[in-house]
Amino acid sequence: MRVVVSIGGSVLAPDLRHERVEQHAAAIEHLVEEGCDVGAVVGGGGVAREYIETARSLGANEIQLDDIGIDVTRLNARLLIAALGAPAAPSPAEDYEEAGEAMRRGDVAVMGGVTAGQTTDAVSAALAEYTDADLLVYATSVPGVFSADPNETAEAERFDQMTASELVDVIADIEMAAGSSAPVDLLAAKLIERSEVRTIVLDGTEPQNIVDAVLHGEHDGTDILPEGEDGEMSYWVQQ
Repeated sequence: MRVVVSIGGSVLAPDLRHERVEQHAAAIEHLVEEGCDVGAVVGGGGVAREYIETARSLGANEIQLDDIGIDVTRLNARLLIAALGAPAAPSPAEDYEEAGEAMRRGDVAVMGGVTAGQTTDAVSAALAEYTDADLLVYATSVPGVFSADPNETAEAERFDQMTASELVDVIADIEMAAGSSAPVDLLAAKLIERSEVRTIVLDGTEPQNIVDAVLHGEHDGTDILPEGEDGEMSYWVQQ
């Protein structure tokens, strides 16, 4: 089974404590031990936002700010690589071909950002499409996809299951609301729809949630199914 795990920077290293990074590395190692080919994409989180705000105050333009954000995601990727040790490719992949080659030779490919104007949400979806992954998991700070931003709308309802086209519609509505944030961005949602990769959005603050979702299909997040798929978890690793 081939799986891409997207780990938000605020989930992996909210305060740069090594214990959190080690826990996520252990979760990925467990997947590898169970026979999964794994690609991991790491976000920038709060550290990236701090650098970007400082650089903006210094007059940096938007492309320069994007490049700073990419640099921070790759630093976070190096933290995960350090925690993984031997199972990981020794440096962050800078493009999809490099990541795909690492996965084909049996290494865990770890990436940060790739290009200005593209978030690691989209990088994760693109890597899943490039490698023909069986499953894409977004380990976020929220437990799934909601009808609205749960931080802004108390009545927001979580979806247990939805299609990729429904995800696109929901994310588009959330992004149109000023001040709201979605668990994945609109480009990522459109790539998920195009690639027809099975996707799960879940609370990744507890790394074991990733393991349970990948190996057993057990989670409290949102299943995003390709059109016409019935939700049968036929390709999950059997225990």
